[in-house]
Amino acid sequence: MGSLLITGTGPVVTVSLNRPQVRNAFDEELIAALTTWARGPLPAGTRVALLRGEGRHFCAGADLTWMSKMVRYSHDENVRDAQAMAAMFQALDTLPVPLIGRVHGAALGGGAGLVAVCDIVVAAEDALFGFTEAKLGILPAVISPFALAKIGRSAARELFLTAARFPAARAREIGLVHAVCPETELDAVVDGYIREILTSAPGAVAAAKDLIARVAGQPAADVAGPTAEIIARHRTGDEGQKGMRAFLEKQPAPWKPDGD
Repeated sequence: MGSLLITGTGPVVTVSLNRPQVRNAFDEELIAALTTWARGPLPAGTRVALLRGEGRHFCAGADLTWMSKMVRYSHDENVRDAQAMAAMFQALDTLPVPLIGRVHGAALGGGAGLVAVCDIVVAAEDALFGFTEAKLGILPAVISPFALAKIGRSAARELFLTAARFPAARAREIGLVHAVCPETELDAVVDGYIREILTSAPGAVAAAKDLIARVAGQPAADVAGPTAEIIARHRTGDEGQKGMRAFLEKQPAPWKPDGD
């Protein structure tokens, strides 16, 4: 088995970090595998991706063996290595379908970065988070754009600078996590989010994810024109026409799973 397991057919694909012996920590192989998968193409019909960790933890950051190599790297080698990790996070962040994170155990350093690039995150109530890089004399540079977009400057000032570990309740408070539950209920809560996504039009969901990336941080006046064009295009598009017609006729939309 490789460091990444891809399972599932139909609308939901599950991506499992598969290095439980090292708490699913990153090394070159895992980074390359995640990047390759995220750059796709995804299987036809994929509407949701679920990211999880095998064993007792989600992802505890960087593998110590991998980190020991970095000590011997030149500056240019370290730059190339960091760029490879940045490319992985960027590929996951721009995945064309919703990415749901299922978090248990530890999500530290780069593991917290993975949480930051997930669109929706469900965490076990005893999960532990941390941007812990400063404890090692380094910093969360590569993951900072994604973490800041999720938690904002104020929380980043506290958590980047202290490098303190924090519980799931705090992660939810700052927006890193969206739902917290007992570990035994993780799958049920995740399934609830998946069901909600599957009752929405797949093209509209993908476009909404892209819309967030385009509009976030922009002055309203600057995006008024482009957003009007976007909604007009979707209103007159196939999904918009079918969805609005189904609503008006009190019929299920064609993309809804049977029974919903």
